[in-house]
Amino acid sequence: MVVNDSEAMRRALELAYQGAALSSPNPRVGAVIVRGGGVVGEGFYEYAGLKHAEIRALEAAGERARGADLYVTLEPCAHTGRTPPCTRAIIQAGVRRVICALPDPNPGVRGGGLEELRQAGIEVTTEVLEPEARRMNEAWLKWVTRGEPWVILKAGMTLDGKISTPPTSFDEGTRTHEWITSPQARWHVQQLRHEQDAILVGVGTVISDNPLLTDRTGLPRRRPLQRIILDSTLRLPLDSRVVQTAKEDVIVFCTFAESHKRRELERAGVKIFQVRSERGRPDMGEVMRLLGKSEIVSLIVEGGSLANWTVLNQGCVDKVFLYYAPKILGGTESVPLAGGAGYRRLAEAVTLGENYRLHRFGPDFAIEGYVVRQ
Repeated sequence: MVVNDSEAMRRALELAYQGAALSSPNPRVGAVIVRGGGVVGEGFYEYAGLKHAEIRALEAAGERARGADLYVTLEPCAHTGRTPPCTRAIIQAGVRRVICALPDPNPGVRGGGLEELRQAGIEVTTEVLEPEARRMNEAWLKWVTRGEPWVILKAGMTLDGKISTPPTSFDEGTRTHEWITSPQARWHVQQLRHEQDAILVGVGTVISDNPLLTDRTGLPRRRPLQRIILDSTLRLPLDSRVVQTAKEDVIVFCTFAESHKRRELERAGVKIFQVRSERGRPDMGEVMRLLGKSEIVSLIVEGGSLANWTVLNQGCVDKVFLYYAPKILGGTESVPLAGGAGYRRLAEAVTLGENYRLHRFGPDFAIEGYVVRQ
């Protein structure tokens, strides 16, 4: 079967997606080797497995790689890191042509691998399905260039933008939790969680709902989903499920920490970071920088109304995934998607770009869109 450039690169992208939750903090990369119109080798990258996608594909192809075409979703590395340069192995294997979807964005690396291949006499073709490759690694691209995680704001709500009924007995934690969205939508949320390094909520959500905040897909991941809580004054209950199950995977950001409560939480396995205050809430710029240094490449925000407002108002959100159920809750006391002070003028509102997508999950629908930076 004759395979053209687009078909082969789409297969490389499919392979790269298999690295979800397995490649971080490195990018997802897939590679396909084609000779005589047919695929002779494939591979994708897993952090724990060390070998890059190109190396795994070359090993699968063996001698058939000589004179073949190599399709790879990201520019092959020309430097020595945890592994030797991929470019060296590609040249030694006798590959005839390399087709790359996306150049490496690192300023000190960008184009270096491709140039080394050209100098070795290998034909290089670039930008085949680049938009698809860029979308697949959008989280890593932000983290590697800015040092901060990619942030997705997720919420399930009614058609009138309510995320829950009035918070009766909220402080006592006695409010009965009711699902707004369907099982189909909630399962997709789990799949979305699986692809992230961390999940973030406000302490109010922990007190109200007592969630576990875990990846329940059952799919393999290299490291556990990091559970991040915004808790200005360390109200996090010691008997909450997140604290009771903490294994160095729960991180709390506060602005004031009473020493006794801090010691108790740290003894339970919770990491505490005290950050600057921004109008009584944790400074999210500092939070994001600290998470980036901890190799958190991507996170999903599943907070309550105030946490949602905090990340939106402080300009942290890159993308939204908003699930709508065909219901209208109404009422002035029902909880909106984002509380806080809100914006006074429409010109200040958080705006999505025109390249948003609509999805259907059972009776519900969802909007997936990118936040336009003002």
